[in-house]
Amino acid sequence: MATIVHISAREILNSKGNPAVEATVILSDGTNGSASCPSGTSVGTYEAMDLKDHDEKRYKGGGVLKAVSNVQTIIAPKLIGVDAAEQSLIDKTMIALDATPNKSNLGANAILPLSIAICKAEAKSLKTPLYQYIQRLSSNTSSLKVPAGLFNLINGGKHAGSNIDFQEFLVIPASSKPFSEALRIAVTIQKALGEILTNNGLPTLVGDEGGFGPKFAKNTEALDMLKESADRADFRFGLDIFFGLDAASSSFKTGNEYKLSDRNALYSTDDLLSYFEQLNSIYHLLYIEDPFGEDDWKGWTSITSLIQNAIIVGDDLTATNPFRLQTSLQKKAITGIIIKPNQIGTVMETIAVVEMARLAGIKIIVSHRSGETNDDFIADLAVGIGADYVKFGAPVRGERVAKYNRLLAIEQELKQ
Repeated sequence: MATIVHISAREILNSKGNPAVEATVILSDGTNGSASCPSGTSVGTYEAMDLKDHDEKRYKGGGVLKAVSNVQTIIAPKLIGVDAAEQSLIDKTMIALDATPNKSNLGANAILPLSIAICKAEAKSLKTPLYQYIQRLSSNTSSLKVPAGLFNLINGGKHAGSNIDFQEFLVIPASSKPFSEALRIAVTIQKALGEILTNNGLPTLVGDEGGFGPKFAKNTEALDMLKESADRADFRFGLDIFFGLDAASSSFKTGNEYKLSDRNALYSTDDLLSYFEQLNSIYHLLYIEDPFGEDDWKGWTSITSLIQNAIIVGDDLTATNPFRLQTSLQKKAITGIIIKPNQIGTVMETIAVVEMARLAGIKIIVSHRSGETNDDFIADLAVGIGADYVKFGAPVRGERVAKYNRLLAIEQELKQ
């Protein structure tokens, strides 16, 4: 048994240059674990809360020294001496200390990095790969494998200065291919896309998640350019690769309607449904995330019923929250769910939502945030829980590549 003997935390910066919390734990056998908490730009209403200092003299109010202090002065005294193997007890202790539905007292950015750091330290203490230890914590009984990849090659919406309406334009290599081959395909198409953008006099600067962020008049222009890039790279659309979208529709919702650059008039829920139906008929989409606002249940239930060839995925809608997931399942609003640990705040709560999704038979997609750190925990999480897909951004930028490189290492280990 290895008990927790020391806990510390500090303020670091994430990939957007914004403050984040890193927590470190040391166990009685000398092993240690460190973890940091990412943050989102397109943040759903139902997510757990990041605690900010609101001191305008530091980082324009975005500092996280209060959250750091909460780790060291409130949480740490309750966890020192606890067996690190008691992940469920540890997470419940922190939830009880916070005593709010959305972690707004102590901050999810205080609770989550410590929850993950302890998980890492215990795996290290047991001399067990982290993904195997996570599998033990979950009910995943399937053979371990690296999930298929969803690669965000064009960034839009809030992730790229609102250059285009939809937030992510995804290339999805066929799931029959090994992860290392899928990653090679994504990189090859990304390079071809860069060449095409340059040849068309368009900028090749990248957005928050590493995808190119050129300005397009219509969302279809981005999809057409992805198709051209795949053709140039000699990959067969519909066989080797497929397309997906993260619309992040809450970001362009105005009242009960939606504003897209494709036309001057606003879109009603029915209009937007017809628009997605049209896109699907042309591009045979495999994946559609957040096609409607997080409370537009009519849109969600309609699109899930109408478009059955694509996975209809909740992110802002479900917020890795068991109550939101339950409602979504009852309304038959989704066939897939995004899993982001910082939306709920602890390792075991994340796993509990995964268990619900697995029992319901919907697809599980482990995802990064726009404000990431170099922490690669979610790569091990995705493998350990048996996720169907991972969505970590474009195969560029260090904080994204850290996760992809970890998956490559796990893939190699699982072959041995």
